[in-house]
Amino acid sequence: MTSTGIRLHAPAPGWAVAADVVVVGSGVAGLTAALRCEAAGLRTVVVTKARLDDGSTRWAQGGVAAALGEGDTPEQHLDDTLVAGAGLCDAEAVRILVTEGPDAVRRLIATGAHFDESTEGGLALTREGGHHRRRIAHAGGDATGAEISRALVEAVRTRGIRTVENALVLDLLTDAEGRTAGVTLHVMGEGQHDGVGAVHAPAVVLATGGMGQVFSATTNPAVSTGDGVALALRAGAEVSDLEFVQFHPTVLFLGPDAEGQQPLVSEAVRGEGAHLVDADGVRFMLGQHELAELAPRDVVAKAITRRMQERDADHMYLDARHFGRTMWEHRFPTILAACRAHGIDPVTEPIPVAPAAHHASGGVRTDDHGRTTVPGLYACGEAACTGVHGANRLASNSLLEGLVYAERIAADIAAGHTAGTLHARVPAPLPHPYHPEHPLLPPEARLTIQRIMTDGAGILRSADSLTRAADLLDGLHTEAREALHENGKTSEPGVDTWEATNLLCVARVLVAAAARREETRGCHWREDHADRDDTTWRRHIVVRLNPDRTLAVHTTDTPEFPPTVHGAQPTHRPQEQTQ
Repeated sequence: MTSTGIRLHAPAPGWAVAADVVVVGSGVAGLTAALRCEAAGLRTVVVTKARLDDGSTRWAQGGVAAALGEGDTPEQHLDDTLVAGAGLCDAEAVRILVTEGPDAVRRLIATGAHFDESTEGGLALTREGGHHRRRIAHAGGDATGAEISRALVEAVRTRGIRTVENALVLDLLTDAEGRTAGVTLHVMGEGQHDGVGAVHAPAVVLATGGMGQVFSATTNPAVSTGDGVALALRAGAEVSDLEFVQFHPTVLFLGPDAEGQQPLVSEAVRGEGAHLVDADGVRFMLGQHELAELAPRDVVAKAITRRMQERDADHMYLDARHFGRTMWEHRFPTILAACRAHGIDPVTEPIPVAPAAHHASGGVRTDDHGRTTVPGLYACGEAACTGVHGANRLASNSLLEGLVYAERIAADIAAGHTAGTLHARVPAPLPHPYHPEHPLLPPEARLTIQRIMTDGAGILRSADSLTRAADLLDGLHTEAREALHENGKTSEPGVDTWEATNLLCVARVLVAAAARREETRGCHWREDHADRDDTTWRRHIVVRLNPDRTLAVHTTDTPEFPPTVHGAQPTHRPQEQTQ
């Protein structure tokens, strides 16, 4: 690994704390990692961008997928995951997920999470798209993420783990040998600390969630601006499969000009028997796939988009009127309330729905212990690319991935600390650069980036649309860089300018990868390359950031990920291009 030397333009840290491990993010992955690290005796600090319970986890409706039901097996769960992943899952990573998953869910329950039970007293399990069995454990009907978040936050507070809330992580600190030495962060005027500071630690866990805010309409909260992936790129880490952004098929349609976070209508609604119909009431998923409305998400999203094109419509409908009032109120109270808040009553009328950006299957490349290509830097949850999701995430595997791989990361950090392969003491980071290393975009660039990405790299893509998107994004990048180089000016450091700059970083990588992959696979849909091409493209696209801020893009030799190499880059990088 070679560091880029790039950091965001920010003041030098004015305060610092020391720890054995700093976890960035407070969703299911981050808090699970923190709890396991603390249980292993490691001094653990959790840094989170808003409050502890404000990440994407609490918005998760459907549940956690695991082979917990009678007759179900990890092998069946593995098969469904591999099919959904469209040939790009890492089979061993998936085997770890499905094998260790059931016990991870049981440990979550032991931590205090309460899941819905059947009348017989066991877990009430449901189905979602791509699953051939009922294996989705849920809580509060459709409030699974909120319950998991509640339980984990309560456990963190009960155990007295040090937390820094309302803090945006900025950059990775490294020592003279290029190893992780902590992070810089900006605390937004609340809590014990204020302004830019640092947490010094030999291990950093990125659990920063997704990057849905790179698009105009998304199910992700406003904090999901790809901060962890951007930090990792600036630190020299490899990012993989970022072109595979899953668009959830059924997001509440609020109008053609709606932007920002949109209400999700969980796949579990279809799992309980809701039908997708057009304006004439025709069920268009029949004959499209053997599972009809419960086909994998990429299949359903494409079918909805095609039907919208055929009918010159901007949305379709989800019809669950046959559920009746009682079922809606008890099984899906959150969705019912959201629909009614927008003037729609699912008990008496179909729900208008359209696809929207939902989940990043790619992210910071890791091995099966969550280790990235930067020594001491780990990643898990949606910020990571473990190889579990391949080209299209199987429904409700994301919460499980966060649980399983967070536990594996904690075990690896604890083992390294005990064996002495991690620093025995907190490492000394290199000094903060005097001159700004990375120009900042103005706050209004955020909206510009979102519209560029939605138009050019959304659910439908082509060489022309991606070229336009790349040119426009490069224009934003060049304008900011030239302003810095020519007159030393850049936008004022602050949360909105740092977020806009992070969004541009991940947007450029996503577009570069999507342009490189000249096929349709999973949730990557190329109108100009409509077929899946296993001969050429059953490969991963890996991107790094060069010190001159260009992107190094290469395609792997095989469907398997190469090892995460600590200390040096692999000597051979097939088909690598700089752009």
